[in-house]
Amino acid sequence: VQLQASGGGLVQPGGSLRLSCAASAHTVRNYNMGWFRQAPGKERELVAAIGKYGYKTYYSASVGDRFSISRNNYAKTLYLQMNSLKPEDTGVYYCAADRSTIARTTAAPDEYEYWGQGTLVTVSS
Repeated sequence: VQLQASGGGLVQPGGSLRLSCAASAHTVRNYNMGWFRQAPGKERELVAAIGKYGYKTYYSASVGDRFSISRNNYAKTLYLQMNSLKPEDTGVYYCAADRSTIARTTAAPDEYEYWGQGTLVTVSS
């Protein structure tokens, strides 16, 4: 499975962006999915994840209810709606797929087998 992330850009503090992650194969509907962020000089961290059936979701404390993750398995696409953006949300955002047979949300990057190329989000005035 190949993943293609898009939707990043420059936005002012308080603004919104919607990231998309398009998958190359319908098999992605069987995978748990996540969005990771890597800020300059920092490790990659999970900001949001969604289980394969869409019932389980996870958000990091740093994004709380400002971000919303969703998926459209028919369209083979994962989304991340980001509202009330802050400068500390700046970073490269990666989508990733976890092939586990169980529906779960996991924060460990090593649990994700497929990764998109990343899309840069810059929050600045």
